[in-house]
Amino acid sequence: MLNLGFIRSSACRFSHFIISHSSSPSCFSFSPKQTITFGLRSQMGSFTTLSQSSSRLLFRQLFENESCTYTYLLADSSHPDKPALLIDPVDRTVDRDLNLVRELGLKLIYAMNTHVHADHITGTSLIKGKVPGVKSVISKASGSKADVFVEPGDKISFGNLFLEVRATPGHTVGCVTYVTGDGPDQPQPRMAFTGDALLIRGCGRTDFQGGSSEQLYKSVHSQIFTLPKETLLYPGHDYKGYTVTTVGEEMIYNLRLTKDEETFRSIMQNLNLAYPDMIDVALPANMVCGLQD
Repeated sequence: MLNLGFIRSSACRFSHFIISHSSSPSCFSFSPKQTITFGLRSQMGSFTTLSQSSSRLLFRQLFENESCTYTYLLADSSHPDKPALLIDPVDRTVDRDLNLVRELGLKLIYAMNTHVHADHITGTSLIKGKVPGVKSVISKASGSKADVFVEPGDKISFGNLFLEVRATPGHTVGCVTYVTGDGPDQPQPRMAFTGDALLIRGCGRTDFQGGSSEQLYKSVHSQIFTLPKETLLYPGHDYKGYTVTTVGEEMIYNLRLTKDEETFRSIMQNLNLAYPDMIDVALPANMVCGLQD
């Protein structure tokens, strides 16, 4: 376990995502009023069902408009140092994210990726250059460079909170899902950050980077759908304006992963998706922690 100290207690803060990268948006966009209204409606379950043990978690969902990528900020707000981590930061929005970290008085210790991305360049290298002491994190199976390599069952601690690592390959060979800890002293309901393995009512493509529809199907059903049904699922992307779902919802309404495995494989083999615009630039950079010439 990567241990980062101890905590006491404080007030939990959940919010809608923040959009500040607005140049030539290729995804969905909202006015500020629409964003607030949608975010509150989408996360109403988390407001009404969180237990008292969640009071130490500070959480923010952030959005990058060109690649429709979500970045997640989590921190132990009751620890004296307020240790924090970022999941799937994007190079274009590093300054925004670090400004938020400073405004909230947090100490950023980890910049983590769920997998090697093909549609944007990770912000981990830029973050490390701007914030001394931050460690980059990615799965060992990814084959990428990082300071810390995680494997299934590992725990990443920040204060007295931690994330559990679950291997969810299929979109890429190195995909992992980060899940908040299980126990009375951890946030309830649990939260899972699924990257591109599971999207809201969908999933990531499986036709490059060692992807496998068979492997993805098994990953989601064995590692995500086995979590409690009230577990909040936060994806790596969304293209329709959704922000959060639950295990229970996706087990009923996911348009692909509710099918039997044979039907799922057929769906994935016939998507006929275009070659990703950023892949030739993003993959080489992300294999070296987002370093750019």
